[in-house]
This record gives sequence, structure tokens and C-alpha cells, in this order.
Amino acid sequence: MNKDTVIRITKYLVDFMFAGGILVTLTLPLSVRWIGKYLARVEESYGEIVTIYFVLGILALAIVWELRKMFKTVLAKECFVRGNVASLKHMSYYSGLIVLMSIVRSIVHTTVAMLVIILVFVLAGLFCQVLAQIFDEAIQYKEENDLTI
Repeated sequence: MNKDTVIRITKYLVDFMFAGGILVTLTLPLSVRWIGKYLARVEESYGEIVTIYFVLGILALAIVWELRKMFKTVLAKECFVRGNVASLKHMSYYSGLIVLMSIVRSIVHTTVAMLVIILVFVLAGLFCQVLAQIFDEAIQYKEENDLTI
């Protein structure tokens, strides 16, 4: 499979995740109410659960939005631009907010899955910061090289 095909398929998956994320986030009150019919604990914490997952959903959508912006530059074959550095930093900040919100969620209801999510987003945030620095260095080299020519 050629690399352009892989990039396009991945972009479509990211677009699908964005659309699906909007749908899931907007229908949270209905879906949590439905789940609450079967799980008493969910019904008891309805307001907290909807609020926490709505904030988490918005932050996740913000991350996917930044990914979508980055894919536009990848498809245009202009990856090393300042916009991608900004997007990576934004994704790092959103990951940090997800970690904080997940910690708050763990106070309401601790699960092993939430602890895993916290770990994943700590690593994702750090990874995005490192990638932002790498992209920034690459852009500096590219700009110096362009000036040389």
C-alpha cells in the first residue's frame, strides 16, 4: 500500500472519529439516562457523569480537531510549519486537562480504566510536547537551509 493511501485512510478515520465524537458528546444526556435504567450507580450520579464526560468529550474533540488541521498540512506535503508546532502544543495542553478532569472523575468513581486513561494522556501530552520541539527544530533547519539557497 502506498504511503499516500495510508495517509488518506488515516485522515478519513480521524474525520469519522470527529463526527462520531460530536454525536456521542451531544447525546450524552440521553445515553447516560438510558444506561441509568440498568445501573443504579449511574442514575445516582447522573449530573456528575454527564458533566464530566461532556468536558472530556469536548477536550477529546479539540485534540481530534488539531489532528485534522495537521493532516491538511501532511496531505499538502508541507508538514514542517509553525501551525503543526502550535497544534502539537495545543494537543499537549488538552491532554493535560483530560488528565485533570479524569482525576476529578476518579474522585467521584474510581476505576482501573480511568487510571489507565490518566496514564495514557500523561504520556500523550508529554509525547506531543517532545514532537512539538522536534518539529520546531526541523522548521528552524528548513528556514536556515532555505535562506542558504
